[in-house]
Amino acid sequence: MITTPTFAARSPFDDAMSVPQILFGFRGRVPRKVFWLYGVLGPLLVSAMLEMLLGIVGAPARHAEVLTTLVLVWPCTAVSIKRWHDRDKSGWWVLVYLIPLIGLLWTLIANGLVRGTVGPNRFGADLTRGF
Repeated sequence: MITTPTFAARSPFDDAMSVPQILFGFRGRVPRKVFWLYGVLGPLLVSAMLEMLLGIVGAPARHAEVLTTLVLVWPCTAVSIKRWHDRDKSGWWVLVYLIPLIGLLWTLIANGLVRGTVGPNRFGADLTRGF
């Protein structure tokens, strides 16, 4: 009897989280790619769409800004915390955002450009293994 060999080829993202886990949970790690997609680019697009929709219905600009912030604060915080975890740092580092301008720049550089911990750390497995 001839059997076809099966290969256990694994993607580097096999252990990756679902979108709801990425956006709403605070546990685990995410690589830089996820940070840029879900923590920077996604919120910018959602913000632009919300601002346009609220402008169409005639909502005051200030109300649109507040609503957009309320919608995005949880997902952006969750993604950022997991990115700090990837660098083997406490999620409390997310509070660096509170430093005007410097906090934003620090976070973009530290989480967007610096590679996370190679291999597993106290927050989970390295999701970029093989890259």
